[in-house]
Amino acid sequence: MTDNPFHKLPHKDLISTARYTPDEIRAVFATAAELKARRDVHTGVLRNKRLAMIFEKDSLRTRFTFDIGIQDLGGSAVFMDHRDARIGSRENVCDVAKNLERWADIIVLRTFKHRVITEMAACCDIPVINGLSDFLHPCQALADFFTLTELWGDVRGKRVCFVGDGNNTCHSLMHVGSKLGAHVTVCTPEGYEPNSKVVNQAMKIGQHTGSEITILNDPDLATEGADAIYTDVWASMGQEDEIEERAAVFADYQVDEEMMENANDGAVFMHCLPAHRGAEVTAAVMDSPHSIVYDIAENRLHVQKAVMSMLSATR
Repeated sequence: MTDNPFHKLPHKDLISTARYTPDEIRAVFATAAELKARRDVHTGVLRNKRLAMIFEKDSLRTRFTFDIGIQDLGGSAVFMDHRDARIGSRENVCDVAKNLERWADIIVLRTFKHRVITEMAACCDIPVINGLSDFLHPCQALADFFTLTELWGDVRGKRVCFVGDGNNTCHSLMHVGSKLGAHVTVCTPEGYEPNSKVVNQAMKIGQHTGSEITILNDPDLATEGADAIYTDVWASMGQEDEIEERAAVFADYQVDEEMMENANDGAVFMHCLPAHRGAEVTAAVMDSPHSIVYDIAENRLHVQKAVMSMLSATR
């Protein structure tokens, strides 16, 4: 039997962090910190476990960190590129899931339609991890707040301002931030605000954790007093035909030196990557000492190792 010293999460899957309690998120962080600090100790946690990675979208960080992560823990990974034939087009999603659970121990799915992930999770008995959907990006948000926890010790009461499109990364950022008691401000152009259901979920959670969720359209007002300013690309994968239109709409939402100066002294810059210097962020901000984008990218590895380990514990 595999020697897995980590506590089992009470959930089969990681589809959304909205289902996770603050203590469960902190347990993921504690496990990630242990794995990061003692890489050479836990090399057999997922010995002989197989990870199936099914991606409909391009990826650098998600693909490398999950592949390297399972290898670090003693397992192996198989990658399936579905960019040319999306899941469900050639074969029923449930049929794919039923096959994969016979061969693999964990599935990471990176897809367009969020319902494909929920359907696959419902159809199989092995853990399914959301590697990104058009609706949510939970692994990214966990790495974001794990990095801030390393930096600050505690994120409660800290102000994180997301500037740009109210997208999947923004949604998951609100989920995790509200669970941990951080104040999350989202600043978008009118018409590009985050999903109202997610906003209401986060606000409801904040009533119990002390988190404040604020939605604004004024970048100066939103970033004033922020401890972290976060941005993402203005046009996500699948929105390539909107790039020129969005560039005009979002022009006043570029994170530049002036915007960073409007934040608190010592405020950090965050980005989930890939970044477009000169579009959503200037090169000066992206490459400044206040930028923690590569720390976050590194921590994707450690957080996802923790998630895989804890979802697999005692299974």
